[in-house]
Amino acid sequence: MSFFVENWILILIAFISGGLLVWPMVNKAAGGTGAVGTSEAVRLINREKGVLVDVAEPNEYAQGHATGARNIPFGQLEGSKELPSNKALPLIVMCPTGARAGRAAGLLRKAGYEKAVAVSGGNAAWREAQLPMEKSAAG
Repeated sequence: MSFFVENWILILIAFISGGLLVWPMVNKAAGGTGAVGTSEAVRLINREKGVLVDVAEPNEYAQGHATGARNIPFGQLEGSKELPSNKALPLIVMCPTGARAGRAAGLLRKAGYEKAVAVSGGNAAWREAQLPMEKSAAG
């Protein structure tokens, strides 16, 4: 018993760090943000035929986007014909910073795309991970 009394701070830190490790799993199971890192996004694209969707505005998209990403601006997302008809495919949603992508992934999940996820950090994280980027003419 004296061990617990003498080391209560260490025990508290262990519980807090354990809780922080478990929190992402609990949050995702409870319908959390559905954000993934760049490595998980690449895995979804390569192994599960995930579709990369960039919800940036056309001028932002033209400045730089992940190679192979479809541009569907956030405001045009609902009812877009550019979305895959197979709602079982993972949709990996990106934008310049990741903020709009999180909201877009939520809208897509409500529209029936259960595997819609946002890339944490958006194009900036994609670039930082040294994944392929390209520029295009604004359109």
